[in-house]
Amino acid sequence: MISFPNAKLNLGLSITGKRDDGFHFIETIMVPTHFCDALEFVESKKDSFNLSGISVAGHKQSNLVLKALNLVREKYKIPPLNIHLHKNIPVGAGLGGGSADGAFMIKMLNEYFKIGMETSEMKKTASLLGSDCSFFIQNIPQIVTGTGEIMEEINFHLPGKYLFILKPNFSISTKDAYNGIEVNENPKEPKKIIQNDILSWKKDLKNEFETKLFMTHPEIENIKDKLYVSGAIYASMSGSGSAVYGIFNKKPIVETNLKSYIIHTEKL
Repeated sequence: MISFPNAKLNLGLSITGKRDDGFHFIETIMVPTHFCDALEFVESKKDSFNLSGISVAGHKQSNLVLKALNLVREKYKIPPLNIHLHKNIPVGAGLGGGSADGAFMIKMLNEYFKIGMETSEMKKTASLLGSDCSFFIQNIPQIVTGTGEIMEEINFHLPGKYLFILKPNFSISTKDAYNGIEVNENPKEPKKIIQNDILSWKKDLKNEFETKLFMTHPEIENIKDKLYVSGAIYASMSGSGSAVYGIFNKKPIVETNLKSYIIHTEKL
């Protein structure tokens, strides 16, 4: 069985609080994209896991695909599998590629082996992998609050617009991004902002990680600024970075020195 776990983008992101255990409360809108990895498994005599594409640091056993498999096996009988993950979505980019891989593995196991897990059970299982993994179970535009576990479906469409995703040649770990981040006790509600004309988003729809990360990684801010110079009607860093995206009314001609950063384009 094969599937194509996709990246997500954040439309606005506020840090609204912090728990005693160090986890932060957030408010953001997550939307799926067509930028994908490829994940495949077949039944086998013994378990195996192969990676290709973009290099992924760390031991294979820490990959969320295998963690998802082990979580499902705690409750359901799953035979040995030969698994192949082709990484196309870069890590440390704020695009949720690893989270998508884990969540899609849960969905694939449920479908292929006819386990019968309801959506709520799959989301609960995915939440054990990471705070944004549950989003990819339904994989539709949603406003996300709490520590990432509270989701509400929203109506969001930008037909005819063009999306460009760019990434500098470095990644940012989620842990480093959250370290020292300030809490905003009075955030603007992204759910209300996106109902307004997209031309107002530049002023009102903010990713609060940008304030800190633009100081430590000015190249990210430079990419965002140049997207606006190239005609973007809205540009933002996604999640905790380092990827930046721009939304355009028409297919843009981006500046020459931006082209090397482009990792994905699509028509919305």
